[in-house]
Amino acid sequence: MARTKDMTNGNPVKLILFFALPILAGNTLQQFYSLVDSLIIGRLVGVTALTAVSASGWLDWAVLSVPMGLAQGYSIYAAQCYGGKRFAELKRSAAQSYLISIGATILLEAASQLLLHPVLLWMNSPDETIRMTENYLRIIYAGLPVVMCLNIFSGFLHALGNSRTPLLALICSTAVNIVLDLWFVGPLGMETNGGAYATVIAQTVSALICMGAVLRIPELRPEKQDYRPDRGMIRRLVRLGFPIAFQNLIISLGGLVLQGVVNAFGFIFMAGYNAASRFQGLIEIAGTALGNAAGTFAGQNIGAGKTERVRTGLRKSAQISFAIALLIGMIMVCFGKPLLSLLIREEVGISEQVMSIGHEFLTVMAAGLPMLYLLFIYRSTLQGLGDTVIPMISGFVELALRIGSALMLPKLIGYWGVYLAEIAAWIGAGIFLIIGCYRRLRIISRQISGL
Repeated sequence: MARTKDMTNGNPVKLILFFALPILAGNTLQQFYSLVDSLIIGRLVGVTALTAVSASGWLDWAVLSVPMGLAQGYSIYAAQCYGGKRFAELKRSAAQSYLISIGATILLEAASQLLLHPVLLWMNSPDETIRMTENYLRIIYAGLPVVMCLNIFSGFLHALGNSRTPLLALICSTAVNIVLDLWFVGPLGMETNGGAYATVIAQTVSALICMGAVLRIPELRPEKQDYRPDRGMIRRLVRLGFPIAFQNLIISLGGLVLQGVVNAFGFIFMAGYNAASRFQGLIEIAGTALGNAAGTFAGQNIGAGKTERVRTGLRKSAQISFAIALLIGMIMVCFGKPLLSLLIREEVGISEQVMSIGHEFLTVMAAGLPMLYLLFIYRSTLQGLGDTVIPMISGFVELALRIGSALMLPKLIGYWGVYLAEIAAWIGAGIFLIIGCYRRLRIISRQISGL
């Protein structure tokens, strides 16, 4: 049977760290093959192709974050059921999750394919890259059903304390992705499209491994009657998952506006900014891993009625994440240029300018990293507590600050205002989440003590 982990007993720090480590390793692998994808395209095809793929980042996230958000909602409920030993309810929630996901995937696939080209035009995409970006994203969007399955199955495994199987799945998919990248982009000459095909195939491998593990867990094998539509259960799952998915969409909208502002500064600035943005996922991975661990810890313990353990886990997670963020920030400042040089091929007249812009953006991101890591911890803890509304509202805060800063700061301080727009969004949303998380914990403590 696939491994699960009860996080309602034992040392909170040890549980959170040991749960986070496989997620951290998995996220590192995921970012590694994303960077290898960029490295292969940047080196074999050139700066224009790298810029086209990098410019797809926010549009990629805007669509694929919806299944991620829905699956995260399902996993929150699953963690609470598992922590409370409500196994029959857990089976029914799994079945209803599958039903919701089928309809959501069909709608999202149709909308993403229809709206892609108009949105690229709205974003001021330059003539040099728009065709490659569009073709790349159409292939990525075609893999939406795979992404939905992958997130659902890995989310259920995380909810039950199993972070090792998703890591194994990522190890296998990383190997597949790198081999196919080299083959498709190199000998087959498929350019950016080859990178997209490699990504979808690798995600399919990962989804199949996670699905196999889920099917071996009795608590996650629904009975036939569990698949009958249950309006109450569907409402609960949608109430948890939809705000997270909507929050991701809101954040993406701010990113799309910001990308439009970046594009308006011209191809050189766009190339440098987007090259640096390929490392953003890498410098975030420890924060997202700790956030996932803190969210699962909070979900299981709140399901068991142990609010003080939630507080302890939250405090320790915040302290650890802040220290790690400072360390990673210093590394990025010191070694940012050598890292960027891996992606940027020598091209007369542009490579040095692109490198300089990219390093400036990495330096600014490093300064804001501690707040971003706290944002991950408090947002995931709130979601683990079953509150997805405050994180959704924080998405509006992030949207307003990102768009407002991106539109106004460049008028005052030039392109540095574009860099600072990202940091302003992290700070505003982070402060809002910290306040909201402690308020929510006080409310839950009063409710439990009043029982």
